[in-house]
Amino acid sequence: QARLVESGGGLVQTGGSLRLSCAGSALLFGAHGMGWYRHAPGKEREFIARLARGGETHYAESVKGRFAISRDGTQNTVYLQMNNLQPEDTAVYYCNYGTLRPVGPWGQGTQVTVSS
Repeated sequence: QARLVESGGGLVQTGGSLRLSCAGSALLFGAHGMGWYRHAPGKEREFIARLARGGETHYAESVKGRFAISRDGTQNTVYLQMNNLQPEDTAVYYCNYGTLRPVGPWGQGTQVTVSS
């Protein structure tokens, strides 16, 4: 099914780490690739990371070197490992199918809050 379920968010101190999970359809992951996005209060939803069908990854400059996107062996879960978190990373994080643009329904997202 196309439904996406994000999890793993929480409250963390500056410099801490979290790993987000996104459960969805392995078929759709394989067909479209996957992207992570975030939506902070007062800002537009922004692209964070993508994992293409061939395994290529791409990151927004703001998270490059700190975040890593990956996919599990069963290929129906995609992860976002977030290290050295900063207060400006506070947002609701979403995943979606597609790499150039989101092509599926949005899930409920998972809240990440980084305290200073």
